[in-house]
Amino acid sequence: MPLPLSGIRVIEIAHVMAGPVCGLLLADMGADVVKVERLPNGDGTRGFIPPDVAGESAAFMMLNRGKRGIALDLRAEQGRTTVRRLVSHADVIIENFRLGTMEKMGLGFDELSALNQRLVYCQITGFGRTGPLARQGGFDLIAQGYSGLMSFTGEGPDRAPVKVGAPVTDITAGILAAFGVVSALFERERTGKGQRVDTSLFEAGITQTFWQSAIALASGLSPGPMGSAHPLAAPYQTFPTADGWINVGASNEATWQRLTQALDILELQDDLRFRTNTDRMGHLDDLVRVLAPNFLARSTESWLGRLDRAGVPAGPVASIGEMLEHPQTQARDMVIEVEHTRAGTVRSLGSPVKMSGSEYAGGSAERRGAPLLGEHTREVLEEFGFSGPEISELMDSGVVL
Repeated sequence: MPLPLSGIRVIEIAHVMAGPVCGLLLADMGADVVKVERLPNGDGTRGFIPPDVAGESAAFMMLNRGKRGIALDLRAEQGRTTVRRLVSHADVIIENFRLGTMEKMGLGFDELSALNQRLVYCQITGFGRTGPLARQGGFDLIAQGYSGLMSFTGEGPDRAPVKVGAPVTDITAGILAAFGVVSALFERERTGKGQRVDTSLFEAGITQTFWQSAIALASGLSPGPMGSAHPLAAPYQTFPTADGWINVGASNEATWQRLTQALDILELQDDLRFRTNTDRMGHLDDLVRVLAPNFLARSTESWLGRLDRAGVPAGPVASIGEMLEHPQTQARDMVIEVEHTRAGTVRSLGSPVKMSGSEYAGGSAERRGAPLLGEHTREVLEEFGFSGPEISELMDSGVVL
């Protein structure tokens, strides 16, 4: 059976991360995603080297598998006209330039929706289309700061602010954008018309603050960093073991009692400081001081087995390499192989969404690797109605590659 978005044509005029993440997710669901790169150098992630595979950026290949690629000069009117012709026959366009950039090129929502009323125009910016920061450029680090994420990420009070290790606002913005695109396509089935989807790195960061914002809105107090601990439940954090670290999630009364049994410290069940979650949160420092020495007595692996038998949620702090090789990762098709024109067989991350009603392969339907710069230009232009002489003229003039 076809994938859910089979037959949907997407034009991705996006670079680096948020927009390409959106395109990647849509491609994994079966959409035909055509990545439009700007000449002369293409997407900036092509220069994120090292690491590389056969000279190709590993970062670029990770975010752009499953897509076809064309390259053109958006500074030239012929290049912009080419985009308009592509969009006239597309369902979706994704862009993540600074606010106003596409409008200056005559490729904004108003211009393109006039050409194609069914077009879903997905716009990802740093701070959204409205508000005092609308025209400010968007970068993950800056968005993490503005959104409050860095105020509660870190080891504890009076320590330097810490960025979340992953570019979480970029990735989340791409996920939100894909959700918005699919929602707009669904609504188009009822109305026959497309619309603009507008999200940002700033809002993506804010969506990660549900617990901390709940505390601030209810109490007027802004939570600070707590290391690996949870702001609303305890014990729910990392503890050192004899040979590493372990995460323990005994955050409700049942699992708390099981934890005291597994650690052989049943007396804590009657300790007034720890009887309820509210008590434990109010005496969190005391709780950690009491629990931590116990975990030092055994290895992480030993504790994992013991806690599993006791029914206490627990897990290791895995390295990226360990995660990639874990049997659960493999069972969920989260590491796949794709075929790249130059680099050959390349390992990549698979799609985190599986669909029972489709023949799902853990990635895009063809498991196509990321495109070379301009690899599919002629193929795509022909499919979108460009004649052979038109394509040759564009290539000879250097407008397309």
